Amino acid sequence: MNHFERKPAELLGGRSSGKTRQPQERKERHQKMKKNLLKRLLLIGAIVIAGLIYRALGLDRYLTLASLKDSLEDLSILYAEHRLPVLLTYFALYVTVTAISIPGAAVLTLGGGALFGFFTGTLIVSFASTIGATLACAAARFLLRDWVQAKLEDKIGKINEGIEREGAFYLFTLRLIPLFPFWMINLVMGLTKIPLLRFYWVSQLGMLAGTMVYVNAGKELAKIDSLQGILSPRLLLSFALLGIFPLAVRKFLGLYRQRRKATSETLS
Repeated sequence: MNHFERKPAELLGGRSSGKTRQPQERKERHQKMKKNLLKRLLLIGAIVIAGLIYRALGLDRYLTLASLKDSLEDLSILYAEHRLPVLLTYFALYVTVTAISIPGAAVLTLGGGALFGFFTGTLIVSFASTIGATLACAAARFLLRDWVQAKLEDKIGKINEGIEREGAFYLFTLRLIPLFPFWMINLVMGLTKIPLLRFYWVSQLGMLAGTMVYVNAGKELAKIDSLQGILSPRLLLSFALLGIFPLAVRKFLGLYRQRRKATSETLS
């Protein structure tokens, strides 16, 4: 008898505990949303502050070819005396410039070649540019989606079509053949479904050849008076090869798929 008497009380207790859990769950969700919003606001604030500091201090004056050439000798002496601090400062500056999509990456790449040489320059520029690009992509995806959508609406459709048609290979092609500006690719890719990790490694591979060309040109920085000066016949040939490369890879993959399909049909 006691068993049957306890049943309704247990049922009521279960309902009661369910009701008390619901407000608790809502409270936890609300707190989680507040934390996420705070993180976003802090990140946006950091980006805005970095941009304001960049403008207020007139740092754009230093990210020019003329300024870099004028200070190259002093920077070389500083690098010879303090290699690691100079490398880390350069790396952080490059990541910041790329992440907040301000002009200067091309000049920084040339400076990296002039200051660090081909191999060290290529290594540090490759990682700094890719990390900065991935941060810009993440910011567009999680923080600036509406703004990017409004500003670059005419480009988003074309890039989405390319991603749906060719997947990561389309991003690889864009990195090799700059049909769109570097910063624009970073932001628009944030609105696609491509995972950030895939965006990172495809970007790093795709930008590597171009990075090597610019770093190599940076070694001749003293002879260059403008960014157009890097377009010597030999470098023009390098860029032509960069344009042909993704087409050749696409053709090779197409032939490979056809051969594999024919082989599987023969075996079956």
